[in-house]
Amino acid sequence: MRILVADDDPVSLRIMQRTVEKCGYEVITADNGRKAVAALCREDGPRLALIDWMMPELDGPSVCREVRSRPHEAYVYIMLLTSKQQIEDVVKGLEAGADDYLTKPCHPAELKARLHTGRRILELEDSLVVAREEMRFKATHDSLTSLWDRGSIFALLKNELSRASRENSTVSLMICDIDHFKQINDVHGHLIGDEVLQQLSTRLQDLVRPYDGVGRYGGEEFLVVLGGCDADSLRKRAEEVRQGICQAPFHTKNGPLFVTASIGAITIEEWNRSTPIEPFLKEADAALYRAKDAGRNCVVFANSLVAS
Repeated sequence: MRILVADDDPVSLRIMQRTVEKCGYEVITADNGRKAVAALCREDGPRLALIDWMMPELDGPSVCREVRSRPHEAYVYIMLLTSKQQIEDVVKGLEAGADDYLTKPCHPAELKARLHTGRRILELEDSLVVAREEMRFKATHDSLTSLWDRGSIFALLKNELSRASRENSTVSLMICDIDHFKQINDVHGHLIGDEVLQQLSTRLQDLVRPYDGVGRYGGEEFLVVLGGCDADSLRKRAEEVRQGICQAPFHTKNGPLFVTASIGAITIEEWNRSTPIEPFLKEADAALYRAKDAGRNCVVFANSLVAS
């Protein structure tokens, strides 16, 4: 782990650097408070810091305040180094945002122990962040396919429509349904059916732009939201998606399977915030059923709709 050591006295800085390096840390140095803030606020900046209280440009407490006032994805653990021992000084440093306080000159064993405490707290913080992100992901994504779940893809569609309204643009969407999916389950089993669903999810994401939305609409149906996509572009892209699904086999534990999908597609124009999204989904769904009736493995386009 990297650690920042900041001190304006060259001798003290060098001694502290050597001591910290002996504790097994990679050391970055700064000789004033402004440089310390710049180093800690970089995206790849150190997560641990030893900051001397008295420094030019910004003192230790000011460094703490600057760092705490800026948004960070990862927490920075800061220890202040000082010869001040009055309780009001300790309180001042902690209130400025310091996590710990070390009196100079410090014993190497005590320094090592306090650094270990800081590292342990950062590791705990990281594990909590990972757990929070996992919970957030599970709350918004389908457990089998890892795509957006139904509620989340609807929310994404509404956001895209709002953005299109501001930018005088259009939004298109596709409902993709796996053809004869019940037969896949009946012949090969539900585990193979799950493999097909997972692989189709990956294939759909690869076939659209990174900023397009792909969600599990329900069962073997998927909803694709295409921001800034007009009717002409939709015709081209929907056909690319259809071909991308059927041209290459799906590799399962029972061997390769060729799978096709039917697609109902629609372009939404001039979105009105007061208009619900259900009529557009209903039109796309109706187009999907027409694709099924037309023999499957094809795309049917609904008429572009203008929200009233």
